[in-house]
Amino acid sequence: MPNPPQTNHSYPKIATAACFGTFLEWYDFLTFATLAVAFAPLFFPSSDPMTGLLASLATFGAGMVVRPLGAAFFGSLGDRIGRRPVFLITITLMGSATFAVGFLPTYEQIGIWAPICLVTLRLLQGLSAGGEIGGSAVYLTEHAGSSNRGLKTSVLQLMGPLGMLVSILQLVLLNHYLDPESFKEWGWRVPFWFSIVLLLVALKVRMILEETPIFNAMLAKGELAKSPLRDNFKDKETRKQMFLLFFCISAGGSVLFFCVQVYTGIFMKSALQMSTQIVDTLTISATLVLFPMVIISGALSDRIGRRPVVISGLLLGTILIQPAYQLLQTLSMQSAPDYFLMSTTLVALAIPLALVIGPQTALLAELFPARTRNSAATLPHNLAAGWIGGLLPLIVTWLNKEFASQLAGLWYPTLFLAIAATLAILYLPETRRVDLNQ
Repeated sequence: MPNPPQTNHSYPKIATAACFGTFLEWYDFLTFATLAVAFAPLFFPSSDPMTGLLASLATFGAGMVVRPLGAAFFGSLGDRIGRRPVFLITITLMGSATFAVGFLPTYEQIGIWAPICLVTLRLLQGLSAGGEIGGSAVYLTEHAGSSNRGLKTSVLQLMGPLGMLVSILQLVLLNHYLDPESFKEWGWRVPFWFSIVLLLVALKVRMILEETPIFNAMLAKGELAKSPLRDNFKDKETRKQMFLLFFCISAGGSVLFFCVQVYTGIFMKSALQMSTQIVDTLTISATLVLFPMVIISGALSDRIGRRPVVISGLLLGTILIQPAYQLLQTLSMQSAPDYFLMSTTLVALAIPLALVIGPQTALLAELFPARTRNSAATLPHNLAAGWIGGLLPLIVTWLNKEFASQLAGLWYPTLFLAIAATLAILYLPETRRVDLNQ
């Protein structure tokens, strides 16, 4: 295939527009996670707080479970009609569903219909995220060119932590200015209401997005796939790459993301009974340190390769998770907890996450041929993020309850990362010099 034509907008403008939409997706999706503990008594009242928390986490997981359905539909659509129009559909669906959560009545007001409505909106969020997350990686990478692709595309991986950071900052401010009763009555709704502002901005910036040069070149030559999903599963090499993406890169990154960015907050608030203000402050500090580490990891993958960077992250995560959480537990039990050491522990956990997700955006596109790239990348990526990463807080919390231990469930992500690292060492190819036009 000849070199694709240049776009009318510079890469920084394209990256900014693409990333802002992905930020909104993550903000909407993760606001639910940051409010999981608060949701439990409002929508799942129970005499046992742990049971209510499990129900809340199950609802969070439900949105993750349907992500592969959204990936299959929207990913295939992106290969057939283009990356750009799919972006506009998914972001509208996500923003609307999130905004609607802010108006839901609680269990006390309408009984069982409250959690039913919440789960329904959560499922719509999951379908939207399935089309956005993964497809945006392909879009950005196809615009990035062949030079410093890991560095240029790593910015997309900042949107998850940034979405978490903004949602946490809102909660910090709300908890500071509102008393507990006001927060329970209406304060928790504010982050969902705010999503409509972000949606309008995101739609405006996404309207300037152009189709990727690679897709336009295929369209001009009549080389678009009519049945991209079927073509992916018929091709032996593509199936292999989809499996490696699922198990090593996407599942490994998702496990680390939810262990580092999502479950740490839940663990410290519920299991360790630490104050919300302290937990949010610690989480914000670790997230801010994560940002430059992700960029450095992406740049490092351009220099030494994607494969060694990802493998290092998987191995380091395998080693760190159990001792890091044990240290957090030990520190919380002291009469005067060392919060600096706690913050350092969270930063240490962020290192393997950065190593895996830094090169991830580029890898999602580099593993597959242009003709079926969008569907081949989005399906396994969202299957891993939804079924492995999204259910991790629920599984870990359930295992902790079954074994009457605050740490027993963490053997699940530890063993998963060990298996992912082994498979990556044996089979993961190096892709940094791949020609994306092929």
